[in-house]
Amino acid sequence: MGNFDVIVLGSGPGGYVTAIRASQLGFKTAIVEKESLGGVCLNWGCIPTKALLKSAQVFEYLKHASDYGLKAEGVDKDFDSVIKRSRSVADGMSKGVQFLMKKNKIEVINGYGTLKPGKKVSVKAEDGKETEYSASHIIIATGARSRELPSLPQDGQKIIGYRKAMTLENQPKKMVVVGSGAIGIEFAYFYNAMGTEVTVVEFLPNIVPVEDEDVSKQLERSFKKSGIKIMTSSEVTKVDTSGEGVKVFVKTNKGEETLEADVVLSAVGIKSNIENIGLEEVGIATDRDKIMVNDYYQTNIPGYYAIGDVTPGQALAHVASAEGILCVEKIAGMHVEPLDYGNIPGCTYCMPEVASVGLTEKQAKEQGYEIKVGKFPFSASGKAKAAGASDGFVKVIFDAKYGEWLGCHMIGVGVTDMIAEAVVARKLETTGHEVLKAVHPHPTMSEAVMEAVADAYDEVIHL
Repeated sequence: MGNFDVIVLGSGPGGYVTAIRASQLGFKTAIVEKESLGGVCLNWGCIPTKALLKSAQVFEYLKHASDYGLKAEGVDKDFDSVIKRSRSVADGMSKGVQFLMKKNKIEVINGYGTLKPGKKVSVKAEDGKETEYSASHIIIATGARSRELPSLPQDGQKIIGYRKAMTLENQPKKMVVVGSGAIGIEFAYFYNAMGTEVTVVEFLPNIVPVEDEDVSKQLERSFKKSGIKIMTSSEVTKVDTSGEGVKVFVKTNKGEETLEADVVLSAVGIKSNIENIGLEEVGIATDRDKIMVNDYYQTNIPGYYAIGDVTPGQALAHVASAEGILCVEKIAGMHVEPLDYGNIPGCTYCMPEVASVGLTEKQAKEQGYEIKVGKFPFSASGKAKAAGASDGFVKVIFDAKYGEWLGCHMIGVGVTDMIAEAVVARKLETTGHEVLKAVHPHPTMSEAVMEAVADAYDEVIHL
């Protein structure tokens, strides 16, 4: 039995970051992984999807070369090569994590880990051999997987999850995407850009339903302009896979509609990986598919912690990483403050991109704030016009009384790289007037932030 200071169960962006920080702090650390280092994010999520989306974006640029005064004839895509490039990027990143494990002297234990009482983890290797390890601190970072609906059982062929959507052997002619969160929207954009006929079905009244309503409406307009069919306030009641393709029965406000497709992508959220990992045997408390933790990720059983998608916070890679770092720094006795879940940025990497942080306009009003709202469209931005990327806007929301920056919502090219300005400013409790007086470079997309703030305070120049 190997003895460690810290054992991390799962090597996604929560787990491997936690292990590295633990090692930096002087803890003898091990990480347990049943598949590939880097977890879903590096192998089947954040990273390979961005590779796919980049290919789609380049393909769209080539198809619209004449918009830039250029000629590109006979432009076509090689779907198989696009998929291979994505897998190659993922493999490279996973190898990078292997290097980081060696560099930080972290022991990688391959196999399926199960928690045991008394601060122990049993790991079953591929050959069936089980080995028990002990640690002073065990951190659960087992992540999540694609959630399945009873009306939409995934068969891996005609009804698929995000994982299969990344490695399809053949490009479908028609696809129905069920769910319009980040995963559904990104795949809808990718497949549409590649030439697949895409329909998005969303149960709620707006696509990307967690975003500000103005952003949702703008994205819907942009998607429809690209040829994507959008069905909101609609519910898939059943599917029929008995024929050559798949029939999707959708209940709408106008009655039932039947859609025909080659493939249905189920993107209706995620399910935490908390089954069969020993929670019950150890006595760790759960509630509604999540492990219950305090502000420093301690469970109800001393010595056991949980971070990332298995806990109640936002299921995002950067949240898992931040939680893991905070968790081990607290274990090390450092002075740490609880994570501010109200200042977590969210990003969706379709085209146009979507990025946001803080309260939506509706939430701010519901919470009783008297607000100032500013909006600057990229159609008025010199840089956006020059780049041929004038779709979208930056929207800012301030508390009228104290100037507190309550929320920032962006849609447009490159906004996922711009949102950090709002995150840092809010962390520093920056007021609207301070943002206004911070000189932004011209011409850039980012100056739209300053212009939107100026609009909120009736000082906008370029509108």
